[in-house]
Amino acid sequence: MRRRLALIAALSCACAHAGEITVDGRIDPAEWAGAMHITDFRQTQPMTGNPGSQPTEAWVLSTPRGLAVAVRVTQPAGVPRSTQQTRRDEDARVDRVNVMVDFNGDGRVGYDFEVKSQGGIADEVITNESDFSYDWDGNWDHAVTQDADGYSVEVLIPWYIAPMRSPQGDTRRIGLYIDRVIAGTGERVAWPAIGFDRGRFLSSFQRVDLPAYAQSLFAVTPYLVARTDRAHGGTSFQEGADILWKPNGQTQLTATINPDFGQVESDDLVVNFSPTETFFTDKRPFFTENQGIFDFSLLDDDSQLVYTRRVGGLADDGRGAADISAAVKLNGSVGGTSYGILTAQEKGDAGRSFGALRLLHDFGTQTLGLLATRVDHPYLDRDANVLGIDHRWQPNAAFTLTSNVVGSQIDQPGADSKGLGATSIAYWEMSDTWSQQWLGMYFGRRLDIDDFGYLPRNDMTYLHWEVRQRLTDLPADSAYASHLWHYRISQANDSEGLRVSRRFRFQRDSQRRDGGSEKLRLDLFTSAYDDLLTRGGNALRNPRTGRLYWNREQPRAGRWAWEAEGYVMGNELTGFHRLGYDLKFVPTFFVTDRFSVFAGASYEWNPNWLIWQHDNLVGSFDGRTFGIDSGVNWNIGNRQELRVKLQTLAVGARMRQAYRVGPTGRALPVDDPVDALGVANLGFQIRYRYEIAPLSNLYIVYNRGGYQEDTDDVIGDQFRRGFSLKDVNEGLVKIAYRLAF
Repeated sequence: MRRRLALIAALSCACAHAGEITVDGRIDPAEWAGAMHITDFRQTQPMTGNPGSQPTEAWVLSTPRGLAVAVRVTQPAGVPRSTQQTRRDEDARVDRVNVMVDFNGDGRVGYDFEVKSQGGIADEVITNESDFSYDWDGNWDHAVTQDADGYSVEVLIPWYIAPMRSPQGDTRRIGLYIDRVIAGTGERVAWPAIGFDRGRFLSSFQRVDLPAYAQSLFAVTPYLVARTDRAHGGTSFQEGADILWKPNGQTQLTATINPDFGQVESDDLVVNFSPTETFFTDKRPFFTENQGIFDFSLLDDDSQLVYTRRVGGLADDGRGAADISAAVKLNGSVGGTSYGILTAQEKGDAGRSFGALRLLHDFGTQTLGLLATRVDHPYLDRDANVLGIDHRWQPNAAFTLTSNVVGSQIDQPGADSKGLGATSIAYWEMSDTWSQQWLGMYFGRRLDIDDFGYLPRNDMTYLHWEVRQRLTDLPADSAYASHLWHYRISQANDSEGLRVSRRFRFQRDSQRRDGGSEKLRLDLFTSAYDDLLTRGGNALRNPRTGRLYWNREQPRAGRWAWEAEGYVMGNELTGFHRLGYDLKFVPTFFVTDRFSVFAGASYEWNPNWLIWQHDNLVGSFDGRTFGIDSGVNWNIGNRQELRVKLQTLAVGARMRQAYRVGPTGRALPVDDPVDALGVANLGFQIRYRYEIAPLSNLYIVYNRGGYQEDTDDVIGDQFRRGFSLKDVNEGLVKIAYRLAF
């Protein structure tokens, strides 16, 4: 304890360095003289807390140009070193260093700056303790050099890169975490010795006091898109601009005029006949910049009060995606209170107006926040207002309690409603081996946050209790380095007490000594009712059933890497009779370190697949789904990439029997006509990107794809038909160049 206190004291009193840091990947002792020097890196993967197998040291320095961090990694010839080139934000299992910073030191929003040994980078926003999002891109300096004994990384993070509160006098308190990963073994060593698979990660960063500096930035990123539409004919041009003004660390203004949300990125293909909406992340620059403060999760899967994909989504008149005139976002802080304001306006008579206000105050061991949203739908004569209050209490290093209360009010002729919801989750880290989690939710039947937010379902009460056990002292000859076991029991009812789910979950998350990972999960369900299938009609009674899931990621060994997953499960009509399954295998072959080809395939068999038709009528189908996920990645350099991506999904669902769900929940066979079902779905993209300068890019893209649904249930026909789809058939060139002042 005395040594740890001495280290913290040394870090906290470190002073600014008079010289300039040259970010060239060569750690010059003269440049880094007087910096914090960190050598106590401990194993966190597996989570043993022991010193790392290879020495690692870091230097941290506060400079007028930004937060400077250097990391020296020892990796001699006897330890395999990855040589694979990566594109920006690629989640590749290669040798790498992570520098994670919580600029406010309050555990609410963090930023990860990752540098690979070959010079590739990734940057992420961290929210809700350990939710990482690659969607954000920042402008920061980095460099790497390699030698026979290892490699060296230097990073310089400007003070304007993220909103941060005013410093206390001449010092600023931040949260800091640094780690390195050896890809060949999966070993991770970190300072401080914490893991992101625990209930508390971001809020456990080491608190460090540094000399405070401020920077300002004014940047304009104009863009131009030229598009040729071969599916519908015509050529179009679109121009606009993103504007970013950061007069200091406490105030940041972002605006976008006539934003381009064109198809330089592509979502994965999904065929969804369930009553639950598919969730997609947002990669649009305006909505990822300084967005962390608007994170307000209802702790249920991807639920959020601000789901930015709503802006520019399907227009209220149903005529495709809405165009956006402009959007503005203001982030800042006053004292211990952080705030965020977001507004966006869509074009046309069916255009909506979006607004959000976020306030968050830090009381030390507690934080209290408010988020209010409003969406005006002139076309529908509808106003949607949502108000949420969230609270987090961390009385000590072992216990965290997070809670929120949400209310909604919808004003629409003939459809006025008010709803209420609340969630609470408690996490107790009892020891390095054992931890517990309690979660409770209530979502009222009239709770409606989906005008601006995302909630998989309302009308539910949910409780679960989970115990976790971490094992790291596995035999040296074991293929596994560690296991994290989860044992969970849960129940869910609708707001009237109808049993929706009773489940026991048994899950093992494993790290392997070859650097790979493995997940095994068994879910056992008692009989219950599906109250969503008929979209407000009678609830279907389900028999006892279960689901066994497995996933394995094998990192690159020689020229090959692969990922496999699969499951076996019962169905909600006959339970364990007539099991379904899904298999997916994605191998990747590395022609060179820069050029790789992947060719994945999946096949799903879904017997007694229930698809809603109308009212209480459902069809039972024998469903087959075949998919291809393949492509080429050519990382020409750290500033150029060429990607070819082909995805296709073919569905053939043979009609077995029509049913009407009765008032008691029984599925009653009927002779109502229900057609067979077939789906063809295609997504194909060729994309070239050249980084002209930081956050300035040239894109040349070709997109082709489509979706077709008919009554042909022969999966081979649908697979062949998919390659002829041309609902989208376009070429585009986009150039965006950031001008910083």
